[in-house]
Amino acid sequence: MARFADAGGKVTVLTVAVHSPPLFSEDIQHLSLEEARKAHSVIGVADSIFLNIPALSIAQLPQWELNKQLSEVVRKVDPHILLLPSPDRNMDHRAVFESGMVVSRPFLSGNNISVVASYEVLSSTHYNAPYIEPNFIPNWNVDIAEFIDIKIKALKCCGSHIGPMPHPRSCEAVRSLAVFRGSQAGMKYGEDFYLIRMTSFPSFF
Repeated sequence: MARFADAGGKVTVLTVAVHSPPLFSEDIQHLSLEEARKAHSVIGVADSIFLNIPALSIAQLPQWELNKQLSEVVRKVDPHILLLPSPDRNMDHRAVFESGMVVSRPFLSGNNISVVASYEVLSSTHYNAPYIEPNFIPNWNVDIAEFIDIKIKALKCCGSHIGPMPHPRSCEAVRSLAVFRGSQAGMKYGEDFYLIRMTSFPSFF
């Protein structure tokens, strides 16, 4: 996201679920929203949208309702690149991925989307059961060598969601993954995605 914003792209982040009651206190909810906005500012996000669905309850919504809410955002933003969470251990990620695949179909709300890809999330993407569940096998490597410090700085804004090593969302783990992904593609630091559909591609990537 930081690389895209630095190149002149407009980045919009849609946060579908937040840490809110009944599973989390209102204090934690306010803190999570504040942390997210600070991280977005560091990255260069132009617009932050929050649906405020309680975390770990997205799957309880009727599928058509989630599709409707995401479709409204896609129509409003009219993105050319859509990044979705990998359908991993986190039930919210799975629900958002399924809905994202519906709203990104190449007609109606998804007509102008030229790239659809999924991203990995430390602490959940790597815990799917091999060969039984979908596994994250990237096919798009993005060089983030010039932006790794921005990524770590943004992560540090989210203090309530990170921890010390060996926590999977520690700064050390995030940097280590970037080193590993980069090494797979001849880069110092990389960030990887799985391309689902591509009809055209921004030249600066």
